[in-house]
Amino acid sequence: MSETSSLEAAAADLVPQARHGDGEALGRLLRRCRGTVYRWALVQTGEADDAEDVTQEVLIRLHTSLGRYSGRARFTTWLYQVTRNEALNLRRRLRRRLRLAEVVTREAAVNTTADDPVARVHAARVAELAEALLDRLPRRQREVFHLADIEGCAPAEIGERLGMNPVTARVHLFHARKTLRAGILARWPELAEEEK
Repeated sequence: MSETSSLEAAAADLVPQARHGDGEALGRLLRRCRGTVYRWALVQTGEADDAEDVTQEVLIRLHTSLGRYSGRARFTTWLYQVTRNEALNLRRRLRRRLRLAEVVTREAAVNTTADDPVARVHAARVAELAEALLDRLPRRQREVFHLADIEGCAPAEIGERLGMNPVTARVHLFHARKTLRAGILARWPELAEEEK
């Protein structure tokens, strides 16, 4: 059973109890959601501290706004949307600070001492390329890529979480992979020869 399925099963019992004023059920629901929300927030923000901030905001919203959950969609789908929206809000508020932090972090990584300076420079370039390629993907493709290739979600689940047809999710995933592959091969064309 996947983590999302497990959370969905737990929520099926806890949400109705929590909505009817059961404080213990609400506490268990919040504790049960925390790890999943954090991982989703980390995907959205890319920063552990920001993911923690988003997680806290989502748990507060869950505590105060559980009544807004209508039950028409799966609980995890609703929770994912709340997490995604809060991450987008945070991203808007902190965009400049995040960019500055990324630049400083990259420069610090390049300036640290290592046994092999060539390897250090190569690793920094690979990390920069990967980050740049992912950042260039449209938001939907980046989300679908993460849900499919990092979290291991099936297209049907991705479609449900993002409010799209599973076929559309597959198309976004195809384009994301194609774009990433083209970007990597543009930088290291010799990899294409190794595939033959």
